[in-house]
Amino acid sequence: MKTLVITGGTDGMGRALAQDYLRRGDTVVIVGRDERKARTVPGATFVPADLSLISENRRVIERITDDFPDVDALVLCARYFRATRWETAEGIEGVFALEYVSRYLLSHGLTDSDGAGPRVIVNVSGPGVPAGHIHWDDLMLRRTYTGMEAQFQAGRANDLLGVAYAARHAADGVRTRYVLINPGGVSTGFCGEFDAETAAHVESLKRYGKPVEEGIRPLAARVDNPPGAPLSAYALHRPISLDHAFFDPKDAARLEELTRDLVG
Repeated sequence: MKTLVITGGTDGMGRALAQDYLRRGDTVVIVGRDERKARTVPGATFVPADLSLISENRRVIERITDDFPDVDALVLCARYFRATRWETAEGIEGVFALEYVSRYLLSHGLTDSDGAGPRVIVNVSGPGVPAGHIHWDDLMLRRTYTGMEAQFQAGRANDLLGVAYAARHAADGVRTRYVLINPGGVSTGFCGEFDAETAAHVESLKRYGKPVEEGIRPLAARVDNPPGAPLSAYALHRPISLDHAFFDPKDAARLEELTRDLVG
């Protein structure tokens, strides 16, 4: 029996993964905003939260730590496309807040200083995609925002999150294996507010992408059989080499320092 925590677990791949493990008889906690969607995952424990807010992530961490102290897998799926730039009430660009800062907080927040943490963290973030970079002088994309650039920056930030997480916790004897995974083109929920060009791309993916039941297989494989290394990255089932500028330790340390300042 496993205990899984899945963000974005009320829709798309997160929901499909939750339903798969519920059928196996496992305990599943789903985190999301929409109670109506949560009712489509009967048997799961629903934790309502706006994960774009730092305060909400901290509340979720406290709830899970209190109610589910022995988590086997944390699966990070929550995402939301925004064609127009938007800031949270805490002053953070919305895509960066939801798709990176939340994953940073939950990853570290569910790993304690005594070395305990989930057996595996699966961050569904698109490692290995060559597009995108960290806008070090404009992290909140106030000058350079497009919906796709925000997505690409969040993806690169998650590559570096994996590196920083492994560097911080491996020496502490933490059991957690951190996995970055790109599931490829999947016909999934595609939550967001799209411009015309992106909406056309989304419709193409819905039509020609893999069925979501197939798309979750690489995620389930890593949950069921975590890799031996503290950090690994995959495109579907194929390992991605970490010997690449995407995973530069200096950039990871730099982003970690900026993120610590950002979250206070």
